[in-house]
Amino acid sequence: MNAILSTPRDPAVRSSPDAASPFALDLLAALGGQPKSIAPKYFYDEAGSRLFDQICDLPEYYPTRTELGILRRHAPEIAALMGPQAELVEFGAGSLTKVRLLLDAMQSPKAYLPIDISGDYLADSVRALQAQYPRLQVLPVVADYTRVFTLPTRQRQGHFEDSSVIESEAAHAQSMRVGFFPGSTIGNFTPAEAVDFFRMAAKVLQGGALLVGADLIKDPGILHAAYSDAAGVTAAFNLNLLSRANRELGANFDLAQFAHSAFYNAPLQRIEMHLMSRVRQQVALCGQSFSFEEGETLHTENSYKFTVDGLRALAMQAGFTPGPVWTDAQRLFSLHWLVAPM
Repeated sequence: MNAILSTPRDPAVRSSPDAASPFALDLLAALGGQPKSIAPKYFYDEAGSRLFDQICDLPEYYPTRTELGILRRHAPEIAALMGPQAELVEFGAGSLTKVRLLLDAMQSPKAYLPIDISGDYLADSVRALQAQYPRLQVLPVVADYTRVFTLPTRQRQGHFEDSSVIESEAAHAQSMRVGFFPGSTIGNFTPAEAVDFFRMAAKVLQGGALLVGADLIKDPGILHAAYSDAAGVTAAFNLNLLSRANRELGANFDLAQFAHSAFYNAPLQRIEMHLMSRVRQQVALCGQSFSFEEGETLHTENSYKFTVDGLRALAMQAGFTPGPVWTDAQRLFSLHWLVAPM
């Protein structure tokens, strides 16, 4: 019997791209639109999540180390606001680094529920966390928290069962459910989308609170350096969106023909990240062809910057009551305690 020889297939490339996946549908819409724009949540496949971890360690990227410094100084005060046996829900959990500072300060946390869109990366992070906190009940949820998803809800008997977060019941008196949304990810939303997020969080956290990190308005030079680092890691993170489309959706983006672009749009108080086409070109995706003119961009991320009062005003539109605010000495970054409505 003769063997059938074939060229080895790259295991990172899917043999049957899913043209009906949310990523495919949103990217098709983005490429067909004018201007071309896609949500930054698609940065975070496993490769993108690891690149973002590298960004957080860069000397130019101040948000992570600044927020960590605020948490180290104020974790006992924050834990006192949570009270004993609080349930902690983290939106966009990532590497689970910052939450350790809260867990170490909390009084007998009842459960930790990390939510992340990247399932493989979340699983690795949870394994490492569970080894460090073997007595903590950790209930990971693989989901896009900007859409309807399921989350274990509290029961009076102390166990958990699945139900829609949109239909979750009011918190029971024995413990507080606290949301944790660090990293100024709230800045990736438009102001209207941020209010929508706060409304969703208010339903999840009824009677509890939300601890949210928000990057503050500052010298544009500091912002430009943070989003266009000398080592090119942010550029690789941005371009990974196209690599992911090639891997998962069978697209044919030529990464060498796209350039990373990031700048501070002062009138809109936001950093914008784009992928700029270096040449006039055609791109194939899911059986369709799309054109890029020379200099045309795919807008991949906004990162809004806030004043303290501006962030609090957005949360109040969703019914939150602003509480304490913590900042660093240079007022680069802020952490907000927001009390959720019943």
